[in-house]
Amino acid sequence: MATLKRIEINRYRSIKSFSLKLETLNILIGPNGAGKSNFVSFFKLLNEMMGGRLQEFIGRMGGSQSLLHFGPKITPQLEGQLTFEADAGTNWYNMRLFHAAGDTLVFAEESLKFQRLAHVSARDVSLGAGHREARIGEEANTGELMAKVIRHLLNQCRVYHFHDTSPTAMARQFSYVQDNRWLMPDAGNLAAMLFLYREKARVVYNRIVSTVRKIMPEFGDFVLEPSRLNPNVIMLNWQKQGSDYLFGPHQISDGSLRAMAICTLFLQPEADLPDVIILDEPELGLHPHALEIVAGLIHAASSRTQVIAATQSQSFLNFFDPGEIITVETHDGGSVFRRLDSDELSDWLEDYSIGELWQRNVLGGGPLP
Repeated sequence: MATLKRIEINRYRSIKSFSLKLETLNILIGPNGAGKSNFVSFFKLLNEMMGGRLQEFIGRMGGSQSLLHFGPKITPQLEGQLTFEADAGTNWYNMRLFHAAGDTLVFAEESLKFQRLAHVSARDVSLGAGHREARIGEEANTGELMAKVIRHLLNQCRVYHFHDTSPTAMARQFSYVQDNRWLMPDAGNLAAMLFLYREKARVVYNRIVSTVRKIMPEFGDFVLEPSRLNPNVIMLNWQKQGSDYLFGPHQISDGSLRAMAICTLFLQPEADLPDVIILDEPELGLHPHALEIVAGLIHAASSRTQVIAATQSQSFLNFFDPGEIITVETHDGGSVFRRLDSDELSDWLEDYSIGELWQRNVLGGGPLP
């Protein structure tokens, strides 16, 4: 597993400038508007870039003026750099996007770098400037090894956002039964993934079911079969314990549906886990007891993958150590990120929980002014 060791972001939305060292487990906490969602959004930007959908992403987000810090008149460009460490050495991906006509962004710079372990010199590859979509994919398709490796590393940074549990949410609809390469960011193919695990990884499937039961005591099992009318699609049906009545996905509460998605995300086979999981507000709609279970899943998964989670929950924060927590707050018009120091808080923690310290604004990034 490669590790995302550092990320630098300049002039992206509320983030004016910062450089953050990441660990295997990173919990972001802060009030509304502090910049947590913008940090997560930067990874969404990268996901769309790797899929050749940068311009589409810019359009969906409201144009470049919504992405550049205080708009293009104040900051005409944004920058990002990601540093990955692997057994062979260190890889860097750099990009700089510049405001262009039509309220969009084009590449002012895109470059790659690799330094082999124990070597002093590094190899740099410039991918040019002026292009509207990332060129790393084109370079990788030519067989350039560095581009292939770094593209893979970037594709392995996956954002998950299980907020949409409305009646039209994709997880509540029929999904294509063969859409099972990986869990989609919105869990839209949850039924297809669970069907795959039931058929090909029964131990994993049973573990997911037993964990869902801890959150939903009445839950019995999923009822996963391709539709008899159209065997190419499948739906997230389920049953309660001791009942033969078939419930559909529209008969799952919002919190329960999110819990099913989270359990599947963190309990999937190790070979399927992305290298970096970025999860926004995992606590949304969950009972305090469920939060403890989700925190346990995150801790367990962090031994096999890197986890970044953004939260606003005091209760959820109590399940993590200070060194795993990054506070986010706003100073001088920009988001400030700071990892907590366990030694600095040792006296406080004799009398208060970490959640109470955040609630009292002792940690910074608290809910109080």
